[in-house]
Amino acid sequence: MILPLSDAPNPRGVPIVNYTLIAINVAIYLFITWPMSRQAVDRSDPDLRAYMMTIRESLPPGMPLEIAVRSVSAYDLVVFRHGFRPAAPQLLDLLTSVFLHGGFMHLFGNMLFLWIYGDNVEHRLGPMRYALWYLLTGVAATLFYTLFASGSKLPLVGASGAISGVLGFYFLWFPRNTVRLFVFLFPFFMNTVQIPARIVLGFYLLIDNLLPFVFTTDRAAGGIAHGAHIGGFVAGLAAAWFISRREVQKTPRAFRSSVAGGGDKPSTSLAEAMRSGLFPEAARAYFALAPDQTRRLLSPSDSLALGNWLERSNQTEAALVVYRRHLRDYPGGPGAAEAHLRTGLIQLEVFGQPVPAYQHFLDALESNPSPEVAERARVALQTIAELQKYPLPGFTRPAT
Repeated sequence: MILPLSDAPNPRGVPIVNYTLIAINVAIYLFITWPMSRQAVDRSDPDLRAYMMTIRESLPPGMPLEIAVRSVSAYDLVVFRHGFRPAAPQLLDLLTSVFLHGGFMHLFGNMLFLWIYGDNVEHRLGPMRYALWYLLTGVAATLFYTLFASGSKLPLVGASGAISGVLGFYFLWFPRNTVRLFVFLFPFFMNTVQIPARIVLGFYLLIDNLLPFVFTTDRAAGGIAHGAHIGGFVAGLAAAWFISRREVQKTPRAFRSSVAGGGDKPSTSLAEAMRSGLFPEAARAYFALAPDQTRRLLSPSDSLALGNWLERSNQTEAALVVYRRHLRDYPGGPGAAEAHLRTGLIQLEVFGQPVPAYQHFLDALESNPSPEVAERARVALQTIAELQKYPLPGFTRPAT
């Protein structure tokens, strides 16, 4: 048995939406799933016959329906009505199915993953966007599963698809994080270990889901909808990539009304402004260009100089865009260490985003930094270590 316990770094504060989602799922289990699972089905319920016709193919050979009815609970019909059935799709069921679970262990596993990974993703997205993407990736997971099981009459339930979407966000955005696992392989090994998050989540995707999905003909083998997990994870990855791309391509609010000077060649105006040290004009010309037009338009030194000027002028949103474009254009080239450092410091000190900043500080230390940049990155990493809400024992940062 391998059980995740916590991750690091993790942000302080209360992830309101994440805790609310956990509370809703637990409340539905306590007040609907658990009591109705112990309640005999009402034999006069009109849905009972349809349910029995649906499951008869999965019954042991020769078992009379009358015998099978005795094991049906009132909750089975709740799942039948409100779970998502690919062969009889209902729009509302795409949402209600996300909050129904098959039993305690199903609920426990889902909520544990949401507890560990969801706070970082909510902190990065913000509460409202987190709630929206949680539901959207859950819907995407169900629809992906339906592609491969369109004729299935059995209902799909559980938050696993939506939580897999959260894991997709986490995998792309927090590659440097560490996960603490409890490993119980009695009698050979029983201890806690710390493993890079991407290895843990890669194992979850590949071993727990992708291989069973590819090598089994039953798309819900063992009662697990592997296709939904894969679909949710891929949807989270795609959404995280899209959001990150928009952050690089965005035009900061202060420059959305800018018009490029210099006639028909704004890039010429930008070059002239940079040569003359006219940073206000250079910034306006830079952001008047389409994002793709700025690719490698500035040299690494000019790109950093423009970002530094914007930062000194308290235009941190614009500075962050310039640094991100620098890393797009020169990911391992000159100035990468400083661009990572400056990006991380803005995220940490201005926007209160220590976990995204953590990724950049580690990248700075691996990008041939100057002694000054290296020292500032180490100091920032120590600051993040002290900000942990749930610190891992001995956690400061992975070795670099």
